[in-house]
Amino acid sequence: MNTLHAPNPVPLETSPDAELVSLSMAGNDQAFAQIMRRYNRLLFRSARSILKNDDDTQDALQEAYLRAWRALASFRAESRLSTWLVRIVVNEALGRLRHNGARPAQVLPLSASMQADGETQEMQMPANPNDQPEPTLMRAQIRQQIEARIDTLPDAFRTVFMLRGVEEMSVEEVAQVLGIPEATVRTRFFRARSLLREGLSRDIDLGLGDAFSFAGLRCDRIVAGVLARIAHERDASRP
Repeated sequence: MNTLHAPNPVPLETSPDAELVSLSMAGNDQAFAQIMRRYNRLLFRSARSILKNDDDTQDALQEAYLRAWRALASFRAESRLSTWLVRIVVNEALGRLRHNGARPAQVLPLSASMQADGETQEMQMPANPNDQPEPTLMRAQIRQQIEARIDTLPDAFRTVFMLRGVEEMSVEEVAQVLGIPEATVRTRFFRARSLLREGLSRDIDLGLGDAFSFAGLRCDRIVAGVLARIAHERDASRP
């Protein structure tokens, strides 16, 4: 006698975003954990481009995930989950800057007066011969140099470069996340890349894939911390 078996469920690791969102809304915390693991690096890089500090960025990341978890019902499946999450973490990071009274030292209006070579004084990156990487440096050292150089980009360019150059989001996605015209995204990305190339020359592309890596224990801590807070909120809301 033939016995019909129910199809095996699709592993969470390969489930589409929309399914993970639905499962998370139904109370499946492991589905939300998979969302976090899928987008931890993207969101970490996005927030760090604003906060420029690993500890502050991880705090912002946890808060952003909690905001996202609480607002899952407002997510529309026709949108990209990654774009929705990046917008949340960017807003969280910017809010922390405002709350801490941090002054965006290098946020430049598009109308800023340009010099003859097309850049303002504030846009010039500091040139330090001692910071130049030697040809024999290992990949890890070059990656650290790239991260340091990215941190010195003007604020107006840094987040655009992180999203477009490092995370390879499309111009349209970056414009949507940051609320700026696509032409502005292209201009800022071009200038950011030019500034970095001035400092790193041909070494710039070597370590981009590893820049601001967010995996292993740091990733696990974020996931565990958010799940613990979700469980606490769920318990507190029960009668």
